[in-house]
Amino acid sequence: MASFPAFRAAAVQAAPVFLDTAATVEKACRLIETAAAKGARLIAFPEVFVSAYPYWNWTLNPVQGGPWFERLYRSAIDVPGPEVATLCAAAREAGAHVVIGVNERDPYSAGTLYNSVLLIGADGELLGVHRKLVPTWAEKLTWGHGDGSSVRVHETSIGRLGALACGENTNPLARFALLAQGEQVHVASYIALPVAPPDYDMADAIRLRSAAQSFEGKTFTVVACSTISEEMVELLGHDEATRKLLRREHCALSGVFGPDGRPIGEPLIDAEGIVYADLDLAKSIQAKQMHDVIGHYNRFDVFSLTLDRTRRSGLSFTD
Repeated sequence: MASFPAFRAAAVQAAPVFLDTAATVEKACRLIETAAAKGARLIAFPEVFVSAYPYWNWTLNPVQGGPWFERLYRSAIDVPGPEVATLCAAAREAGAHVVIGVNERDPYSAGTLYNSVLLIGADGELLGVHRKLVPTWAEKLTWGHGDGSSVRVHETSIGRLGALACGENTNPLARFALLAQGEQVHVASYIALPVAPPDYDMADAIRLRSAAQSFEGKTFTVVACSTISEEMVELLGHDEATRKLLRREHCALSGVFGPDGRPIGEPLIDAEGIVYADLDLAKSIQAKQMHDVIGHYNRFDVFSLTLDRTRRSGLSFTD
């Protein structure tokens, strides 16, 4: 039976210490401590916060981006590994659930990374690791595909918790697969995207997707997006046009959305900070009386979805 706790959530909007894994993990631990001191029992971090997003895929050709990929590979982490252990210890010390994006190294291949989301329990145990199913657009130059094994909802003391990374929140089937497992709290991690086409407003796109997820599923959505630091602009800005592009405004939004699709409080745009919101999961009960897309407001004799949760591997052993 589902439970309907009330608790405080925190959405972190911040930049990593670019390509510096140890410093970024240390920054994450400080932010966990800060949010927990404000009473947060769920603390959400941006996509691949540890410790870089490959912006060079959008501003350089693939050959020019090769050395940057190697730097990203060397700064990526193993799961499990020492960085994961440090983050788990911080969650345990804070008594808070932590959801954080990382660059995960493939355990066997030096050429494959995954855009992964770690879900950590308040007891410091790693609940799950979700690998982004499909890298978006230019991201295909950096990350491999995840599989259905991590499309899971986790039973926790703050309700049934699920997560998707950035563009996955646009995928109706991925979202429905989590909702159908009883998801009550959805964490959506994003990156600031100043490199998008001129007519694409990333902050508005995040707001739209988050409102849709919450309204359709009658769930709470906690959105955490990264920012672009001046250090990153100087490091990645190989010419003045690129530096100007990376300083583009309205490319990041973090906040919390309720079952009616509306933000709880004011979302944070562009600036670093932490957004706090008090969630009462019981608010979804009456909302679902009108539209329960995983129950009475669906026709499973007409529509069906199959989720293959087989873990994929390049090699199977028979011994």
